[in-house]
Amino acid sequence: MDSLIYLYGLIPTEEAGKQQIPAINGFDGKGGIYTLSIGKATAIVCDLDAEQYSEENIKEQINSDMEWLQEKAFHHHETVMMLSKMYTVIPLKFCTLFKNQGSLANAVQTKEAHLVDTFSSIHGNEEWNLKIYCDDQLLKKQVSQSNQTIEAKREEISHLSKGKQFFEKKKLDKLIESELEEEKNRISENIHVHLSEIALKGNVKRTWSNDVTGRKDEMTWNSVYLIPAANVENFLEQIQQYEKGMKGMGWQFEATGPWPAYHFSNFS
Repeated sequence: MDSLIYLYGLIPTEEAGKQQIPAINGFDGKGGIYTLSIGKATAIVCDLDAEQYSEENIKEQINSDMEWLQEKAFHHHETVMMLSKMYTVIPLKFCTLFKNQGSLANAVQTKEAHLVDTFSSIHGNEEWNLKIYCDDQLLKKQVSQSNQTIEAKREEISHLSKGKQFFEKKKLDKLIESELEEEKNRISENIHVHLSEIALKGNVKRTWSNDVTGRKDEMTWNSVYLIPAANVENFLEQIQQYEKGMKGMGWQFEATGPWPAYHFSNFS
């Protein structure tokens, strides 16, 4: 039986010919990674035992062995990061497997035009991630004191009887929560629009819960940007200015990168 092919990423064949990949162990910790030239794209791969790394066995390992998963996910991430520092790379998701070299070659050849376009779009550019956090209690106090809609509701309640005021104050609390969320989204969207002007592309991602982040403040925004390398310094300076001007109002900014262009390239 043929070995399975584990695919880390795809790089332009033209770049692959200019420098060799480092000698590092593959996914199984035994064999090394190597290149497969397939037309205008070159695959960075390693061989895996077809029985040991069958789809069923990998699913079982992922679901039952957290230590194995962490070790292998770290290996994949570090390998792709290394490649991204050397080449224009289309990174593949963790555990992208092909039955053999022939099936991989067929998949690459079928999408060669798309791959060439993708190489062109990400070459010389960097992917950066921005997460925005907010102290809800601090911002809620500010919104409660300065929001015109809330002030109008308070004025309306002040003219009601004591009995009606009790129920209307409950509605006021819900109104404050609603206006808080709108304010957070409005500010975050404005920042995103501004930063997108510096970038080639900007995508919004799902925010993470406090259980995932381990933080007390809420993640208000999560976005990724594809930025020309020459614009990265300006991009980070803009974020620093936001941090400096808004920290006292409960806002925190976390920019990380450069990352392989996971969000701006794909190879299904």
